[in-house]
Amino acid sequence: MSEQIELHSGDAILEELRFRAYRIIEERRVTVFLPAPDEPQTKEIVTPWGGLLTATYGDYLISEVDAPDDRWPIAREIFEETYEITRPGFCVKRASVQLVPLVELTDGDEDRMVIVHTLEGVEAARAGDFFLAKGVRGEIWCYPKEKVLTKMKPVE
Repeated sequence: MSEQIELHSGDAILEELRFRAYRIIEERRVTVFLPAPDEPQTKEIVTPWGGLLTATYGDYLISEVDAPDDRWPIAREIFEETYEITRPGFCVKRASVQLVPLVELTDGDEDRMVIVHTLEGVEAARAGDFFLAKGVRGEIWCYPKEKVLTKMKPVE
């Protein structure tokens, strides 16, 4: 079995990858994590793809419309810079997302595991099942391949 690869947002290897701009083509559900002062100010969230991320007070919790219980956190500053509320409880991402198949990093090895250090936590991803996403501030995260194929389109 191949050794896993670890990625951080500042790693030089990211400059060598051939990222391509994509845009999300569907609306998403959104809530804001605002616990009361006497409640825990962080929340551990297991993502639909098995990552464990931490939401902190004021973060936005996003889900696909057809899967409202499968949520992931987005830092308030990032959300406000890249998303737009379309109506109460719904949003759309304005910014494009830079994506590259993780297999580009593993020389085509779909089974190799890649550990990605995101703003909200650490995710482990099988290269053949995910793309690597890079955001407006250089932040990185795993993006399910199935979602890229069904919910996104390349920016021309």
